Amino acid sequence: METSLSTSSPPASSILFARGVIARLAIWTTLRIAVQENWGGPDAAAKRTWLASVIVDAFEEQNAAPDDQYIEEMILQIMEDEFEAVVEDGSPESVARDIVRLWDETRIGSQDLVLKFEELADKLKGKKPDVQEQVVNDEEEWSDEDGEEDDEDEEAPQLLDHKTPKASKEPEIDEDGFTMVKGKGRR
Repeated sequence: METSLSTSSPPASSILFARGVIARLAIWTTLRIAVQENWGGPDAAAKRTWLASVIVDAFEEQNAAPDDQYIEEMILQIMEDEFEAVVEDGSPESVARDIVRLWDETRIGSQDLVLKFEELADKLKGKKPDVQEQVVNDEEEWSDEDGEEDDEDEEAPQLLDHKTPKASKEPEIDEDGFTMVKGKGRR
């Protein structure tokens, strides 16, 4: 009796898509810095690979392909949870759009975008990301919740002039040493 293990390999388009996602994440500067600086701990590189697999699974396991906004939110959440990084530079949006384009193109058998990302990733291998530190000025103009900017010419609202309560008399102490409590009477 002969037993054969049947292992079905994923479709070529799925492999192509996975290669594209891995390459696109490899050229994303924010993730490259997170891995280089071990923001996700000593296994940051493994987390990058895991992120790619989560994204690929999101496309493979759903009937309708996720849109770029869903992928962007997923990336933001994973970056915060796994790398302890709140990404506010807008880059996850472009990464998500590229991943959705990769999905669309690999479904029709096109590999041009995958090859482009893989070429860029190969050029960046072994190179440190070029990062510039930006100092944030604490005195920047902020807008309030209504979206209106603060005017420096506005005066602060004046406080109402309430009469200050009269200084209370010293508490009365009876002969046993207890403080007398007096009810508030009309004065």
